[in-house]
Amino acid sequence: MSSACVPTHPESLGLARATTPKTDTGTDRPQPPSTPPRRRFPVAGADLSASVAVFLIALPLSLGIALATGAPLQAGLVAAAVGGLVAGRLGGCPLQVSGPAAGLTVVTADLIHRYGWRATCGITVLAGLAQLGLGCLRVARTALAVSPAVVHGMLAGIGITIAVAQLHIVLGGNPQSSVLANVRALPAQLANLHPAAVTMSALTLALLFGWPRIPGRAGRPLRTVPAALVAVAGATATATLTGLTLPRVDLPSWSSHALAGLPEGPVLGIVAAVLTTTLVCSVQSLLGAVAVDKLVAGRTGPQSGLGRSDLDRELLGQGAANIVSGALGGLPVAGVAVRSSANVRSGAVSRNSTMLHGVFVVAAALLMVPALDLIPLASLAALVMAVGIQMVSLHHIRTVTRHREVLVYAVTTLGVVLLGVLEGVVLGVAVAVAVALHRLARTRITHEEKGGVHHVHVRGQLTFLAVPRLSRVLHLVPQGAHAVVELAGSFMDHAAYESLRDWRRAHTAQGGSAELTGCRAGVRSPEYGHGPEVRQAPEHGQAPGYGHAQRHGRGPARGPGDRFGRPDGAAGHELARGISAFQRDTAPLVREELARLAREGQRPSQLFLTCADSRLVTSMITSSGPGDLFVVRNVGNLVPLPGEENGDDSVAAAIEYAVDVLKVRSITVCGHSGCGAMQALLGSGTRGAATPLGRWLRHGLPSLARLADEGRTGVRLAGRAPADKVERLCLTNVVQQLEHLGAHDSVARALTAGELELQGMYFHVGEAQAYLLSRGGADAAGEGGVFQGVPGAEELPSPA
Repeated sequence: MSSACVPTHPESLGLARATTPKTDTGTDRPQPPSTPPRRRFPVAGADLSASVAVFLIALPLSLGIALATGAPLQAGLVAAAVGGLVAGRLGGCPLQVSGPAAGLTVVTADLIHRYGWRATCGITVLAGLAQLGLGCLRVARTALAVSPAVVHGMLAGIGITIAVAQLHIVLGGNPQSSVLANVRALPAQLANLHPAAVTMSALTLALLFGWPRIPGRAGRPLRTVPAALVAVAGATATATLTGLTLPRVDLPSWSSHALAGLPEGPVLGIVAAVLTTTLVCSVQSLLGAVAVDKLVAGRTGPQSGLGRSDLDRELLGQGAANIVSGALGGLPVAGVAVRSSANVRSGAVSRNSTMLHGVFVVAAALLMVPALDLIPLASLAALVMAVGIQMVSLHHIRTVTRHREVLVYAVTTLGVVLLGVLEGVVLGVAVAVAVALHRLARTRITHEEKGGVHHVHVRGQLTFLAVPRLSRVLHLVPQGAHAVVELAGSFMDHAAYESLRDWRRAHTAQGGSAELTGCRAGVRSPEYGHGPEVRQAPEHGQAPGYGHAQRHGRGPARGPGDRFGRPDGAAGHELARGISAFQRDTAPLVREELARLAREGQRPSQLFLTCADSRLVTSMITSSGPGDLFVVRNVGNLVPLPGEENGDDSVAAAIEYAVDVLKVRSITVCGHSGCGAMQALLGSGTRGAATPLGRWLRHGLPSLARLADEGRTGVRLAGRAPADKVERLCLTNVVQQLEHLGAHDSVARALTAGELELQGMYFHVGEAQAYLLSRGGADAAGEGGVFQGVPGAEELPSPA
């Protein structure tokens, strides 16, 4: 779903368009910003509570990751503190939490095995310097060009390596130096189990996965406590109370803590180690920053002016953190997805939450050593093993499968597991480039004749490499014949375009006709003249059949057979052509997805109630696809009150079905500019109530009364007043229908249980701009609301 349909509570605040304040004289000179009132406490309450939540997650994970790498356990606490204080203060993503990351476990463990702990700290410092250099060169966005299949494969390979190694500690043994050695040693380890370690590991995993699933209202406050903390604390308390004998955390005195040293060994090996650490730290941090931007943009509530992350500054902040962490004897630092997600979802509004979590880690490292020494190592190993297993994401596997990049994913994963992180990533990038070149160069061009029409099918990307074959096949079409050229691809370079254009001109000049169809974007050009147009298959979210008539603002001429829907008129032919284009161009693209939906049934997340206006294409303006929205359309996007005389049960039935059966999580009422129903209400009210349309419009009378009520605050549109009375009624109607929704029993129950949210939306057809109702949508005081503009794609990061 695009940002146009991000669920937003009617009383939450969104992003408003920037406006230039005017002086009292009416000039456009900007006024100096007013000085905000000074806080008694400089830290917001939301940041304080978020920092506590992040700290409770970071503490056990930092110890567990240090254990998994074979580093001193204090190194994990140092990295967590430095990540919070240094990267949190200097980084370009205010809400991203940095610290020791599971994605760095394999790299760090290999460095410790090869060079020792102090040399590994020195390599961390050098990697931080390299990150500073990359940040100064402003190349941060280059890292986002790495294929997602390579990134997901790298994380999956690291996760497998972590899980296999920690499994030995879970069973009461010690891990080996490689994945293959760990697999070979596993049978012997299973034959020699340590009952106490296995028991504590099982308890940790049970609490870790069971705690978030505590049912009922009583479980709601309990679920706010991080599961990782509950799992480790529960295992520690059980082991202490029962007096089990098993290895525990042993934090030595800080006076004996080892600091960084100069790495010794082959220069090429050290350079490779620095590059590997730099690559993994940078890519993970930058991808994490992009993910945090998405979480911030998608959450409800105030955004506190948070903008998009500065990735170059984030790289500089991560480099500074790695320099400090390595110099102080800490693990490498990177942005961490679990902690960052917890920070955003806990309501953090500034970088203070990240920095406060670092302060809490420092306090725990100095004051909680006796309590930390009670933690069983098997419990930490079970926690890290679970994190490693979760890094092999089924969602990522389904995604790469759908995009036909399983080979890249598999090669990267196996390369990381068998060879190492850097080697696996290089292998994955090489395979990704090879797959891309293969797709670019593989073009299948065929010719066949059916019923006197010559069909030329082009499958694949049309580049200069395919021009000779394309020219040979096109010359098989006889002069004066009707030809259909089907372009089933997504790219055409200039050479192929010129070849097609020249052939078409020559063919039509000799009395023939040529129709170009398919899903190749950008083929249509004025140079093709006024012949048959190139049809484009819809993108995901574009309505099928959104073609020639809609793009040119005119419909087909009506023929004599159109009155009863017979296909002998122009409209019938247009419909038949649209269906044919769907079967040919779109059906092959969506058939697999529709087959899945046919098997599994519909599970939409939203009920989208909007007007029946033909210009309002819901799938297009929300970028939604099959199965995403449960759509109800009627004249004026009205929601009749339940039990009203001459009420309409169809809308109420749809609402009840969506809420009680489909379990949608939000309901959107979407109005639009130039609504004919609102114009009719303003023009004649219900004087035509004897007709079906007049009786239906009576459900809009409360909106008309709300508009006339001078005691209510009027609605506003992105900081401005409505353009005219019709637009004001369109906006007021959305607010009124949200109130009507709350009167339906099923909606009221779901709202009370916190399982549903209502949102208002307004689409300005002429501007192609969506607005979300962000405050005062349906409050008891009867006030109006503010419709905030939704930012465009240029303001939002793309997924890496």
